[in-house]
This record gives sequence, structure tokens and C-alpha cells, in this order.
Amino acid sequence: MTAAERPNKHNPSTMAFASQAVHAGNAIDSGSGAIRTPIVMANSYALPEDASTISWSGTDVPLYTRNSGANQLGLQAKLATLEHGEDAVVLASGVAALHAVFFTVLKSGDHVVVGDVTYEAIYRLFAELLPEKYGITATFVDAADPEAVRAAIRPDTALVHVEVIGNPTTKVTDIAAVAAIAHEASALLSVDSTFTPPPLFRPLEHGADLVVHSLTKYINGHGDAMGGAVIGRSDLVRRIKGDAMVDVGGVISPFNAWLIMRGSVTLPLRLAQHSASAQRIAEFLAADPRVAFVAYPGLAAHPQHDLAARQFEGRGFGGMLAFAVTGDSATQDRFVANLRVITSAVSLGHDESLVVHVAGGADAGPRVAYYPEEFRTFGHLRLSVGLEDADDLLADVEAALDATLGAAPDSRDAEATTP
Repeated sequence: MTAAERPNKHNPSTMAFASQAVHAGNAIDSGSGAIRTPIVMANSYALPEDASTISWSGTDVPLYTRNSGANQLGLQAKLATLEHGEDAVVLASGVAALHAVFFTVLKSGDHVVVGDVTYEAIYRLFAELLPEKYGITATFVDAADPEAVRAAIRPDTALVHVEVIGNPTTKVTDIAAVAAIAHEASALLSVDSTFTPPPLFRPLEHGADLVVHSLTKYINGHGDAMGGAVIGRSDLVRRIKGDAMVDVGGVISPFNAWLIMRGSVTLPLRLAQHSASAQRIAEFLAADPRVAFVAYPGLAAHPQHDLAARQFEGRGFGGMLAFAVTGDSATQDRFVANLRVITSAVSLGHDESLVVHVAGGADAGPRVAYYPEEFRTFGHLRLSVGLEDADDLLADVEAALDATLGAAPDSRDAEATTP
């Protein structure tokens, strides 16, 4: 092994992903000698003796924390490394990061193609706020169908925005195919990859121009800090830093940046556990006659299973699934109330498993029109599988099913003994 080939924490590109998760963006503190970047809770940083050369809107060196601080810069460097992007900007929340993309790259009169299964805030931005306030129009399409995306493109289309795995239906988008369609039309492609953090998937390597994460979720992983990030080409990220971070002010706090930097160290280990446990739970639910439906890309019956297997290249299918037990909305609520390990709460990607019941029908809001029929009929339970022992989670789900719907026919044992 030559010196150039030797792994070196000062050159993250020489290391494997797990090592990058530990070392990228971190630096020994020159003042204290601490081997981990400390929390720098400062609004302002000392100016050089000759301040005439400073750009007061600069974001490359610590100046004012709305522009950049020590913890933001370290986290940005780490995320750019992990996503194989040229640059990154970190902001106050995942929605702040998504809004930063739209605010920066769109102007009045532009058209956007949006995946019809998307986070609720993004649905409202494109269905109500951006059209009403800025004259930006949007077409919602089945992003799992590249030809539907192509058909929605117009001469004024400036952006295509999709999720890798749609929230909450788990619909999977072929990112490479959609990127080709967007670029043929001279439009940008932004991808929300919150459900599929690296190393599970890297949209930039499949043609995306910008990838967005709610850092609150898997990358932080501990349910104790909010943040968002946009990673991609340096020219685009530089614009987002100047427009949406410096001049709009959606900056992340130094403390949250530090917490997320700390949490990200264990991302590869956590993601493997999330995915493995989610696969077991999805298979268990799919085999239980008391369950109305299960949506998880790791199941062979999932409509985009083959695409997901190809796109994720054997790295797992993530920790998110949706399902419903047989029965009405009150039955779903009773099932949730009967859980003793899994916590009923919003958000996802935490160390603990979280479930949230979203009712079907008119109670689900206008987005429900884009959901599969079973979601509209039963509503759904969105389950974020955590880091608990998988056997404990399975036992909790089975006991809640028994308490809610009575014991199931012992179909698994019957199948095992059928000649």
C-alpha cells in the first residue's frame, strides 16, 4: 500500500463509509486540544486586523453564526463527504432545507413537477402557498412512473422534486430515470432522501442535482435535535447559503449542529439494525390474517420491490413501513394503545420505535386522493422501526394484535406442517 492509498482521517475520501462517519468534518480544537470539535456557542467571531477584505455575506469562515459557525462548518463538511456531494448547507429543520431549495431556485411563473406522495408540508407549499403567494405552479404526478413525470413536463418547468421512498405510502421512485427526464427539459432535480440516508442510497450518484435530508431523523438518530441539510453541486449550494441561510436566516443552532454531528457517527450501524428489524416486522405483518395491508419495499409483493432491490443494491430497504389492521379508525387506535414497547409519537429515524395512526377518508386531508385504495379505506399506521431487540418488537406487535383483534388462526404453524 502506497502512502496515497493509505486511509487517512485528514483526507476522508481515502476511507470507507464507516470511517468517514467517525472522522469527516471533525477537527482537533486548536485552543483546548480536544479531539472532538467542541460546541461553540457564539454569535460572533473575531475579525481580522484588516476587515476590508471580508465579505459580510460570506459563508466559508466563521464570522456571524447566521452566516457560518464552527459547528455548522464541520457538519456541512461531513454531510458532503457522506453523500459524495461537492458542498452542503445545514439549516434549522428539514422543512427549512426543502423551502430553501424552492426559495432559491424558483421564481414567479415557474412550474414544478412534484411526486404525488410527499411530506405534508411540501404538499401544502406546492398546492397552496407557492401558487398563491408567488405564482409558482405545480403538477403532482405518480413519481414511480417515469412516463407520468415526462408527460407533466412543460416548457416552463424549472424543477422536479421527488422522494426516494414516498412518505407515507413507501412508493419508490427511479431516481436515475427521473433525473434523465428532468435534465432533458433543462430542469433541476431535487430529491428528499430522508428515508434513505447514506450508505443506503445516494441520489447525487444517480443524477440528482440536490439531495435534501431532515437531519432530525436518521442522521441525528436520537430524537433530540432538529436540523435539515441540502447537499449537491457547489454552485447551487452556494446560492442556497447566500439566499436562504444568510438573507432569510433559517440557520441551525450550534448546539443542534453539534448534537447531529455526534449522532451521525453511528449512522451506518444504526441503519443496518433499522433495516434488518423492519424487514422482519414487515414479513411478520404480511403473514398475519388480521393485518389489512403492509407497505414496505423489502416485501416481494411491494409494487416497486424490484426497483428498490436494484436501486439500493442489497443495502437494505430502510426502517419505515406502513400498515393497517383490519377494522375501522377506532380499531387502529386500540391497536396502538395496546402496544407496550413501541411509542405512539410523530417523527421517525429515532433510536426508539415510533408509530403514528393517520385516519383514512376525508379525515386524512386532500393528499389522500393520491394514496393507494387501502390507505384511503383503512387509514394507516406509519411505523418507524427503532433499535430495540427485534424479538421484543415482534412480541409487542403480536400481543397488541391479540389484545385488539383476538388470537389469530395459527396459520404459520399450519403452513410449516403442511406436507
